[in-house]
Amino acid sequence: MKAARYYSNDDVRVEEVPVPEIGPGEILVEVKVCGVCGSDVMEWYMKPRAPLFFGHELAGVVCQVGKGVENLSVGDRVFVHHHVPCFVCHYCRRESYTMCRTFKETRLYPGGFAEYIRVPAPNVRTDVLKLPQEVSFEEGSLIEPMACCLRGIKRANLQLGDTVLIMGAGFTGLVHLQLVKILGVGLVIVSDFLDFKLEKAKELGADVVINPGKEDVLKKIKQINEARAPDIVVVTPGSIEAVKEGIRLAGKGATLYQYGPTSPEATLSIVPHQFFFSEITFVASYSSSPLETRTILEYIYQKRIDTDELITHHFGLEQIGQAVKLTAEAKRSLKVIVKMGE
Repeated sequence: MKAARYYSNDDVRVEEVPVPEIGPGEILVEVKVCGVCGSDVMEWYMKPRAPLFFGHELAGVVCQVGKGVENLSVGDRVFVHHHVPCFVCHYCRRESYTMCRTFKETRLYPGGFAEYIRVPAPNVRTDVLKLPQEVSFEEGSLIEPMACCLRGIKRANLQLGDTVLIMGAGFTGLVHLQLVKILGVGLVIVSDFLDFKLEKAKELGADVVINPGKEDVLKKIKQINEARAPDIVVVTPGSIEAVKEGIRLAGKGATLYQYGPTSPEATLSIVPHQFFFSEITFVASYSSSPLETRTILEYIYQKRIDTDELITHHFGLEQIGQAVKLTAEAKRSLKVIVKMGE
């Protein structure tokens, strides 16, 4: 079969590898589509582990089931989560599911950018979800990244009527926008340096959009928000500069929620005095659990999330290099999808 192997953002190769063999409790899935995640193009994260098979935002069809698998059958259309927790360890009992040892050890083989993948038994038991016929494979591939956004929002302790600033109107920013609207916030503001993305934010329900290159973000927010800064600041870009700006923009009693991961070499200086006297909470959120994937599938099925505006580009597996470069540029694209067999 064919599978994509990552060497660098400028060197992604489609190689021939054996179709995986499955064991008891496992399934073999024919991958139909796989989305390119922002983490797939973070070279500080990817290159130290290269060369490696990659891709984890996928949907497909079950084509083999191992002994003992009872919840799935050949021909089922499915979403597959690449990591799952054990639900019984110390971290899981504290609902820190993504810190679970099992979560970090479970993974798909070889990766989502392949024609077939082996799904290990823990994943089969816990987080392989059947897709209703009304949910397309493309929509199914959005479940994992959207679930990551939902988990972060839950950790940010969103309150009804909050004023939320979402920094960044890329794919994850626009997902956060739709989710906080569903959850009942008061005012949603989206900022980005690209007007193309701000137009998308308007279409998807942002109350106010701001281009920081043209307007003073804090001044504009206070003009429309009773002279108050935001209650929740969602930082979707993975940069220290964005985190610093998020702290500056956070209001009294606010939560600064970091969604985008930063390089391990990047450091941040803070003024504890500001955090103490303004009672600012700093939270971060990594990945998602089976709790969020089920909620997101339901939102998609109920058409509560607009998925059509989120997918901007499709590529075949042989064009995976173009898909990676387009995602890394992050200018005229949102979610880039790779379709197998094309």
